[in-house]
Amino acid sequence: MNTRPEPRTFQVLSTRQVTPNMRRVTIGGPAMAGFPPAQDGGYLKLMLPGEADRPSVRTYTIRRQTADALDIDFALHGEAGSGGPAVAWSLSASAGDEITAGGPGPAKPLPDGAEWYFAVGDMTALPAISVNLEALPADAVGDVVIEVQTEADRQELDHPEGVTIHWVINPEPGHHPELLEEAVRAITWRPGRVYAWSATEFEVMRRLRTYLRAERGLGPDQLYISSYWKQGLEEDSHRVIKRADAEEARA
Repeated sequence: MNTRPEPRTFQVLSTRQVTPNMRRVTIGGPAMAGFPPAQDGGYLKLMLPGEADRPSVRTYTIRRQTADALDIDFALHGEAGSGGPAVAWSLSASAGDEITAGGPGPAKPLPDGAEWYFAVGDMTALPAISVNLEALPADAVGDVVIEVQTEADRQELDHPEGVTIHWVINPEPGHHPELLEEAVRAITWRPGRVYAWSATEFEVMRRLRTYLRAERGLGPDQLYISSYWKQGLEEDSHRVIKRADAEEARA
């Protein structure tokens, strides 16, 4: 039985630049009627203009949901216009425009019960990491490593006092995968049961998987790890290699 929600057509309510390389588009309108509540950290499948009248579908995190709107944050990789249809749309969107989207899909939250938390991501994962940090109990402890393009792309994040944020600057996202890997390996490993959460570019994911799964011995009950994108590939092609890689890793 197919229970997937029918796509909805939202209206663009506003846009703003959060940081130099992060743009927020707020959508809402009549499509919010009956939209499930409490979907922060979930995702939408945005149906963007494509070729031959076929939409280009791109997956984006719901940064924040209010009673009548959804905030969607777009990492602006590369020069304007070179970041694919989603980035192009975010830069051109204005109040009154429409966008059709499927979803929401489920969030990947940090579970209760860990003695400490370790989260890693680049700017594409910053919305999900922000949601996860906001949901942690006030006494949570841990470390978060986030790669951004410039110093000005750092954001003020709401997080427990015991969680330390470590920023890594990489002006060329998708290149220099060693930068994030080295920063992660440099974090002092805390005692106690950890839960690790990681979402990055594909090559970085493979490096971090070796460290967290193979070297640190974290199993599925202590580790969520995913690649949100791959340098040089659009989402459909990334999905293919991601599936093949997952099957190889399980073999």
